[in-house]
Parts: sequence; structure tokens; C-alpha cells
Amino acid sequence: MGSGKSTLGPILANTLGYDFVDVDRMIEQKSGKSISEVFQELGEEKFRQMERDALHEVVGMRDAVVSLGGGAIANEENFQLVHAYGFIVYLRMSPEEATRRMRHKVNRPLLKGAEGEMLDEEALRKKITDLMKKREQFYTRADVIIETERQRIGTTVDDLVKLLRVQMTRRSNP
Repeated sequence: MGSGKSTLGPILANTLGYDFVDVDRMIEQKSGKSISEVFQELGEEKFRQMERDALHEVVGMRDAVVSLGGGAIANEENFQLVHAYGFIVYLRMSPEEATRRMRHKVNRPLLKGAEGEMLDEEALRKKITDLMKKREQFYTRADVIIETERQRIGTTVDDLVKLLRVQMTRRSNP
């Protein structure tokens, strides 16, 4: 969350001449609800099922950059599915930077308290740190890991294109 997927994804897709697909937007369109509403009304388990269904739909797409929610690949089945059909990119940043970027966001259901209330900065940092630790085992297995904390968007996209082209060459010439 807050790593830059929604900003970098469309720019990367445009640079590569690919389509851009955001799995969370797919879920919102299909359900007619915002992600926050899905979590609140249907629960996280139903959201994760909708996310899995969307992943099965997008893995068949060619020439697409797909933005996944932060928890989409924090599950072995989802990780293997996405990895089998594409490249996984981890936009890495520190919990402190994630907290800085997310502290004023109101539409992140996993970053709220038990009653749906906004968290103070310390509680938010702890929640983000805990989520990152839990998901790190999946994130660090990404095909490409790139730091997004102190780099300009254009530089990050240029670096991503180079790193992805290396990965594409490796997969086509085993």
C-alpha cells in the first residue's frame, strides 16, 4: 500500500506499449462497491475470493501491466499463479515511508482500527510494519525488486523497464 503502484503502473504500461489493469478497480466495477465497502459489508474473506477470481481473469492477458493490491500475492496459491504467467515486481519502501504516504488516506480498510476508526501515526506505523513483515516472505521472492522511496518516478520507470527486459530475456532463453 502506498508504494506507487497506481502511479507507476500506467506510466510503465505506456512506456512498454502495454495495457494497464488495476485488480482493485476490477473488483470495484464488478461488485459496484468501493474496496472499503466490500471489506465493510462483505468482509476480508469475500474480498480475497473476489481478488482470486480477478487474478484468474488477468493472468490470461497478454501485454499488460497489472496492479495488485498489497495482499494479493501474500498467499502461496496467488503467488504461484501470478508468477507462472508474468513477472512480479516489488516496489519496496520502508514502513516509515509507507506510514508517511498513508497517514491521511481514509480508504484503506486494513489500516483502520477494530471499529473502522482512523489510527494515530504510531498505531498506523505498527500496523503497516506488521503487515509488511507478514507479507515480506512473498514480496522478497519477486522477479524484480526496486526501491521507490527516494527516486524520481521517471528514473524508477526507466530502471523497471531495464530490469523487466532482463527478466524477459532470461525466460525466453533459459
